Amino acid sequence: MNLSSLKPAVGSTKVRKRVGRGAGSGLGGTSARGHKGAQSRSGYSRKSGFEGGQMPLQRRIPKFGFKNINRVEYKAINLDTIQALIDTTGVTVITHDVLYQNGLVSKNDLVKILSRGEIKSAVEVQVKGFSASAKAAIEAAGGKAVVA
Repeated sequence: MNLSSLKPAVGSTKVRKRVGRGAGSGLGGTSARGHKGAQSRSGYSRKSGFEGGQMPLQRRIPKFGFKNINRVEYKAINLDTIQALIDTTGVTVITHDVLYQNGLVSKNDLVKILSRGEIKSAVEVQVKGFSASAKAAIEAAGGKAVVA
């Protein structure tokens, strides 16, 4: 085998449609574009969502709901995740930086501790928010929940 003997797989290539090359080709005259209309003209490009004059889908569907521009999005971290972090690293004070260094949050995330799972170790947690049950669980284990 050498480079000059290589051929594409059977059926993987097609012959290009050569339009506008005379009536005998079957694709002369209108060049397979039909008669008149925008699509027959050169330079035509259809607008995305255009349905030939029919009311487009994005205008037929009713509008609903709204986006609250003042919404504050928190990254949820549960107590079982905190306990796993304590077990693996042995930290006693958990801050946003500790969570970031361990890949649990992004740099600009606001963190809220939620109460799934249980926490056995006494640990000080300093983040932006706590659910009431998570705060109670941390304090019951002998730790401190500090809103940073």
